[in-house]
Amino acid sequence: MTDKIDKGPADTPPAAAAPETIKAIPVRHYGRYVSAVVVLALVALLVNAFATAEKIQWSAVGDKLFDSTVLAGAGRTLLISVLAMIVGVVLGVLLAVMRLSKNPVTSWVAWAYIWFFRGTPVYVQLLLWFNLALIFPMLNLGPIYKDEMTDVMTPFMCALLGLGLNEAAYMAEICRAGLMAVDEGQTEAAHALGMSHGKTLRRIVIPQAMRVIVPPTGNEFINMLKTSSLVYAVTYNELLRATSTIGSTSYAVMEMLFVASIWYLVMTSVFSVFQYYLERRFARGSSRNLPATPFQKIRANLLSLRSQGGAA
Repeated sequence: MTDKIDKGPADTPPAAAAPETIKAIPVRHYGRYVSAVVVLALVALLVNAFATAEKIQWSAVGDKLFDSTVLAGAGRTLLISVLAMIVGVVLGVLLAVMRLSKNPVTSWVAWAYIWFFRGTPVYVQLLLWFNLALIFPMLNLGPIYKDEMTDVMTPFMCALLGLGLNEAAYMAEICRAGLMAVDEGQTEAAHALGMSHGKTLRRIVIPQAMRVIVPPTGNEFINMLKTSSLVYAVTYNELLRATSTIGSTSYAVMEMLFVASIWYLVMTSVFSVFQYYLERRFARGSSRNLPATPFQKIRANLLSLRSQGGAA
């Protein structure tokens, strides 16, 4: 009879040791610290140089910032910029369609217009309109209108034509790029459904091209606000001319230039916000997840801080 084998519990292996926590040590970028210190030091020196300048009266900047003459000049700057941009956009769309036309005459005329107005400075074009009476002393449109050119070409009209017609050349190229970005198959499909060329442009091509056209158009308008200062040459009393007049009579030339700069920054900042939301609107059809707006980011950060505070 064999002995009974004791079948006790098998020896359990020792528990495995927990892996040691890895301590990640970030790489120190000493060059970033040095460059940041250098940049901050240069900025501090620049601010200190302006703040301690003995010949600049900073109180005059605050006193003249909301002066009635300055506000009127800022209003004229905004008016001439908006009107010139409207002229540029309308004429630019027309030139873009002409440039893409299969008619060689209209295509060549549009190309020549863009070539001339993009190839000559805005300042020169303003002076040409201002001195147009030297070539055409009289504007004679037959029974419709007749007057001397000096009475027709007022400073406002010179500024409007000079800025608007020059902007049309750039808007024509922007609109042409937007129209060409739309797939040709959509135009062919619209024509197959019996839609005319004009109806296809209005309902199919232009709405899709807007998301390509809007961003550079916003940049062009912001640039227009600054370029409008050139109408100083045709004696149009916009913001720069208004501040310069006050500066020449009060001997606060630099102070009034600071006032003009502040108002230009305010106007460009406001329209930059409009441009941002307009771009988001036209991007809805091409992007599923739109980036969060600044207000949405602030709200998300506040909610995360509240949730962390409640958890603590």
